[in-house]
Amino acid sequence: MRAFSTLALAALAAAANGSAVARADGGLVTDYDAIVVGGGPAGLSAVSGLARVRRKVLMIDSGEYRNGATRHMHDVIGFDGVTPAYFRWAARQQLAHYSTVTMTNGTVVKITPGDEENSHFIVSTSHPHGVTDLTARKIVLATGLRDVLPLTPGIRENWGQGIFWCPWCDGHEHADQALGLLGSLDNVPSAVREMVTLNKDIVALVNGTDTAEVRTTTDGKMAKWEQYLEIHNVAVDNRTITSITRLQNGTDGHEDPSLPTTPEHDLFRVDFAEGAPIERSAFLAAFPSEQMSNVGEEMGVQLYGGRLAADQTAGLITNIPGVYAIGDANSDNTTNVPHAMFSAKRAAVFLHVKLAREDGDKELAEADVSKRGLEHTARSLWQTVNGNPGDMLYAGEFDQ
Repeated sequence: MRAFSTLALAALAAAANGSAVARADGGLVTDYDAIVVGGGPAGLSAVSGLARVRRKVLMIDSGEYRNGATRHMHDVIGFDGVTPAYFRWAARQQLAHYSTVTMTNGTVVKITPGDEENSHFIVSTSHPHGVTDLTARKIVLATGLRDVLPLTPGIRENWGQGIFWCPWCDGHEHADQALGLLGSLDNVPSAVREMVTLNKDIVALVNGTDTAEVRTTTDGKMAKWEQYLEIHNVAVDNRTITSITRLQNGTDGHEDPSLPTTPEHDLFRVDFAEGAPIERSAFLAAFPSEQMSNVGEEMGVQLYGGRLAADQTAGLITNIPGVYAIGDANSDNTTNVPHAMFSAKRAAVFLHVKLAREDGDKELAEADVSKRGLEHTARSLWQTVNGNPGDMLYAGEFDQ
């Protein structure tokens, strides 16, 4: 493993070709077997999978992470309760022991096929020292998603710290607390289903979306949803939210980042355009998300539902041969750390096997050429020493 800093990419540029170099036998030499774009759990796991089979791999990390604001990472066996930054640090420390791995910081701004056969790709990366071009035979897009948060004051400021979107990731720390649901009315019934084993005091803050049209949509998602909410005493508050203000912080910021967490007791006040405010301890939110990076779409990767379309039957390869999409960014519609790691391992296995098959085909083709060359030499020698028909030493034609 080389270096983590932005200086590393400039150093790589000085040492690397920046383009695929033709060999004397007509083959190509690229800088890397694979370049992994993204340094979150998916990207790190892809690097691990490729490192284990000695693939020369580069990970380029922009330093932007969907869970960057989250206090702790959960539901990851062996790392339950650690901070996301600690997880990334620990993963990099382990990957540093593999000699074929390089990790660096930078933002990939463009990926271009090196030829019509997609035998290699040119990856352009921006960093404080300029733009560097490096080449790889395969590409792994682990670029992630970003949550599209409303402009309501207090949501962005407290995102991931008492306001969260994944009950598996953060719900347990706020169990048995007063919970608010943030989002459109049609998302409320499913949110209640996910939290009903953790929270009993639930208020759905639907922010003006309790309309006849949205109710019809909700009916289509879940029959008898109103009766279901009544069974669980879930109140629906349709008032317009003007702000969410933190009254109490659930952590003091001095926790050991490597240790599991304990219950977090946050407290917020919700103000409305009309009527009295209410207080909630935490919120489960349902907001849209989008691609963190557009580099995949710009190079021609198709989108499915706003995600990079990946074939689950073929190692999460995209419509572009040689390009794989993993983690939150892809279209398998699952977004959590264990999924990111699994999808990365799956893609790494398929990518490695694909490279091996390509190399094997090339080796067999070269062997056939060598065999044909030897046969040509033997045929010429036979014709020279065999003489002509009727001669004493004539032994017949070469192919007899």
